[in-house]
Amino acid sequence: MGSEMCIRDRLLVIDMQNVYTKGQEWACEGVEAASASILRLLNSRMPEQVIFTRYLAAEHPEGIWKEYNEVNAAVNADAWLNEMMPEFLPWTKKYPAYTKSVYSSFAIPEVVKAAKKARRLVISGVVAECCVLSTVLSAIDAGCKVIYLTDAVAGLSEVSRKETENIISY
Repeated sequence: MGSEMCIRDRLLVIDMQNVYTKGQEWACEGVEAASASILRLLNSRMPEQVIFTRYLAAEHPEGIWKEYNEVNAAVNADAWLNEMMPEFLPWTKKYPAYTKSVYSSFAIPEVVKAAKKARRLVISGVVAECCVLSTVLSAIDAGCKVIYLTDAVAGLSEVSRKETENIISY
């Protein structure tokens, strides 16, 4: 593994999709600020390695996802809501973008493999209380060193985003 080990940090941008923008059903408080922070980082050219993920409902969901996807069928069926926010579309042409149907981005084998090769996994995106938190905990379980970008993560509310940040800081 030594010669394959990458010493660079890898930026993971989780689920920056239209459904999380202001006025949408799954809107996250502070998503505009998080988006601006992520874009500043991308435009700085500091992260040479970036991965995007997005949530899309599974065709045949299992477990809790079956009920979740039934309740959210209208959102899941709307192609625009499920697209990446327009400001990230050019970046998804430059860097890989993977789809997941559960909270954690570590459900994607390519993300796990890339994260394990990185010196540190730099986490950003939405939703702090579920997809981001689940990914952070999965990354830690996998032995990754994680950096949680507090200004580049949005949540359902400022209070719950801060509570998530407090959990992660332990």
